[in-house]
Amino acid sequence: MNTDVMTQRVDEASPRFKARIAGLLYLTVIVGGIFAEVFVRGRLVVHGDAAATATNILTHRTLFQWGFAVYLIEMACQVAMTALFYDLLKPVSRSVSLLAAFLGLAGCVIKTFSRVFFIAPLLVLGGAHYLSVFNAEQLQALALLFLKVNDHGAAIALVFFGFYALLTGYLIIRSTFLPRILGVLSVSGGLGWLSFLYLPLGYRLFPYVAALGLLGALSLILWLLVVGVNEQRWKEQASAAGASIRT
Repeated sequence: MNTDVMTQRVDEASPRFKARIAGLLYLTVIVGGIFAEVFVRGRLVVHGDAAATATNILTHRTLFQWGFAVYLIEMACQVAMTALFYDLLKPVSRSVSLLAAFLGLAGCVIKTFSRVFFIAPLLVLGGAHYLSVFNAEQLQALALLFLKVNDHGAAIALVFFGFYALLTGYLIIRSTFLPRILGVLSVSGGLGWLSFLYLPLGYRLFPYVAALGLLGALSLILWLLVVGVNEQRWKEQASAAGASIRT
């Protein structure tokens, strides 16, 4: 099946089907992120202890590599989810939905690039001959530095996701085919992620912001998977938007 045929079939899919696929992708993003952050990074990285972190990474090399793979899967799903949300929400406002998609994709690019620094410690600690000019302590410190850069890159991406959540929430509130409370929760979560405009504040508030963001995300995921969207109202709003563009 060529790309044109696949694209045509996606375009012809019902809004409810697209909504449920978006919900499934969103769930994969959440589960993948929790696995990589809590069960891989949280287990292997020891805050402020380069030697212990290096030992954990080398001892659990396979788990560390799986964490990197899951990070990439998470980002691939988020890119696809962003595209689907653009398509679902463009009847409300094509220009705002497109802007939201660009901001969301910018966050994905930044976060994906930051993951290069997540996998870099394996190269630094791998025992390559050309690294013999550094002693063990220097290599361990460098590995921990790369992990710190990864964290800061992901934090910067959260700012873009915050703007994305704000615009997506605005579109949901203005839509006629999704509950407004889901938009309110999205706006609230987006405002929380914007605390990372000042990184010390963002890190300090992270447990609360993450809890609020998770509440909004899980509520939206549950609605999309169980209900989807009101197709009749979606088509009515899409027709109204098309008519306004033509006039």
